[in-house]
Amino acid sequence: MFRLHIPNMTCGGCAKSVTRALLNVDPQARIETDPPAREVRVNSDLAESAFLAALSEAGYPAKP
Repeated sequence: MFRLHIPNMTCGGCAKSVTRALLNVDPQARIETDPPAREVRVNSDLAESAFLAALSEAGYPAKP
């Protein structure tokens, strides 16, 4: 599991968009979003870099 900080994830709508982008990378991933903390937790066997790239492409650049 890894955590990503997403500065512009500020609401539930953003969280849904972030979740959708992450599930496009790995449909089996477990995703937990926390908009007030601007954080997402991802449980997946795939590389963190794949998720970072997908978030950036979706307009939600993230930092580990």
